[in-house]
Amino acid sequence: MAKKEIAIVYMVAGLSSRFGGKIKQFAKVGPNGETLIEYSLKQAINAGFNKAIFIVGSKTEVPFKEMFGENYKNIKVQYALQNYNPEERDKPWGTVDALCSANLLINCPFVVCNGDDIYGENTFRTLAEHLRAQNDCATVGYFLNEVLPEKGATNRGIFNLENDYVKSLKEFFNIEKSNLAQSELNDNSLYSMNIFGLQPATIKELDKILAEFKMNNKNDRKIECLLPNEISKLVEKRLIRMKIYPARDKWFGVTNPEDEEIIRKQILELETGRK
Repeated sequence: MAKKEIAIVYMVAGLSSRFGGKIKQFAKVGPNGETLIEYSLKQAINAGFNKAIFIVGSKTEVPFKEMFGENYKNIKVQYALQNYNPEERDKPWGTVDALCSANLLINCPFVVCNGDDIYGENTFRTLAEHLRAQNDCATVGYFLNEVLPEKGATNRGIFNLENDYVKSLKEFFNIEKSNLAQSELNDNSLYSMNIFGLQPATIKELDKILAEFKMNNKNDRKIECLLPNEISKLVEKRLIRMKIYPARDKWFGVTNPEDEEIIRKQILELETGRK
């Protein structure tokens, strides 16, 4: 019997100005010279995903198609283009718009995530196994104490939970190790790294949200419809149920060019430790 199809959907439409106009997903971080996105996709394939969808932009479409083609490591690869009218907008409509750009390609349970993050093979496997066995949604939460800087503040989306299910996802600003209790947080609070296991029906709900959002904000050239915010609303309205699993892997991500060398060393240490 063929294994149930599970898709991995990568958000790779944007080019970060902080990366000098380069495609940061192509930063070489793997022990054998793999790019960030190649290393991540290798983890997803090892975890059991058998279809990949890249949500690309006008500047990333050709490079990604050249790298992955229509079949990569024996899995099907498809592409969705997130577009916008620069005469009406300064930027695309956000991550909900990006995901809904792929709605015609998504006909199976899927995991959507950032293409410039490495989530870990166990993270992908946890979500793939959940989606193959369950009919609801799922996500992975990372422990707050693993990401807070020793000094300084950061912003994080924090999950509010009830019996291992998400009640809401709220953005907390200026979190510091010294003020966790003041913010009603603790070291074991789970935060989101924007990886969600969703069912195809969720796309239909997000399509409705996006259409209304665009209508209500048609004169705003910069406002964006963001996936974590809208996922939280769907959960709060009980239109979807979302199981949460604590992460078993460390997260790695690239934001600035100098991160490339740091992550390369971290991954090499991780790979060496497994041997």
